Amino acid sequence: YLFLCFQVLKAFDYSSHWKGQQQMYKLDIGWPKIPEYFTGQTFCVAVDSLHGLVYVGQRGDNVPKVLVFSQEGYFLYSWNNTVEMPHGIFVLNTATDSSVWITDVGTGKYGHTVKQYSPSGKLMQIVGTPGNAGSSLIPIQFDQPAEIFVEETGDIYVVDGDGGMNNRLLKLSNDFKTLWLTGTNGTGIGQFKIPHSVTVDPYGRVWVADRDNKRMQVFDKITGEWLGSWSSCFSEDGPYSVRFTADYKYLIVAQLNINRLAILAAPPVGSIRDCVMVNTIQLADETKPHLVDVDMKSGAVYVAEIGAQQVQKYIPL
Repeated sequence: YLFLCFQVLKAFDYSSHWKGQQQMYKLDIGWPKIPEYFTGQTFCVAVDSLHGLVYVGQRGDNVPKVLVFSQEGYFLYSWNNTVEMPHGIFVLNTATDSSVWITDVGTGKYGHTVKQYSPSGKLMQIVGTPGNAGSSLIPIQFDQPAEIFVEETGDIYVVDGDGGMNNRLLKLSNDFKTLWLTGTNGTGIGQFKIPHSVTVDPYGRVWVADRDNKRMQVFDKITGEWLGSWSSCFSEDGPYSVRFTADYKYLIVAQLNINRLAILAAPPVGSIRDCVMVNTIQLADETKPHLVDVDMKSGAVYVAEIGAQQVQKYIPL
């Protein structure tokens, strides 16, 4: 009886500390239908919610680099051309077109580039100098570009620096002119140590997972000016990936070394304020969540796990 009272008391204390700390997501154990299609290390995932498709980028020798699944988990097709070592992947839908953008951190003839593909894998654009690691002096010469986010207007945001010489955030126009560029290697305001993931909210703010500085930094999307940063939520492990939930109320952040997804309260328009961790999803040991994406229709969260060599799907409750 005492034990039961203690359990009830403990639960009460916990819930009063965290508003809404009840579970927010559950694992979809039926996704994908046949996990054996993952034959390499799954580094990244992107959802095309308009057409019900999920793209997975994986690495390895003699494996297809891009796998395409349906939202229900059925394997559809794969493609491989001109992708060396995918790091980040993003799907853009416009009124007339869909395209798949991949950052390639390979060191061979295709690497150090951002590439645009048709949904079937036809190469349409290469940004950067294939095979040449860039210096910070030339805006669109990348050195291990980590991730990309493309707005419907065609404006492009790139975090350039998965461990290369560059540690910066660029905004490019749809014809690849540099609109602004910010960041150097360092720990100061607006500096980066491995800017690893980038996303944009509806309020004109660009969010960057500044991985090795264990913080999130926020910038104005028009000017590139620094708006604020969060570090209190990342004392245990830096943020690897940042995406908004479909309603833009929360940010989903992957923390690879502690095998966790953190769910953070998204600040409303105006001040960045302090970081508030609303909930977490604890993954199995050695899962190593690297990058995530959110289905902006259903709200499902897809997690690319390089330790488990799989992508998992979490459904909002």
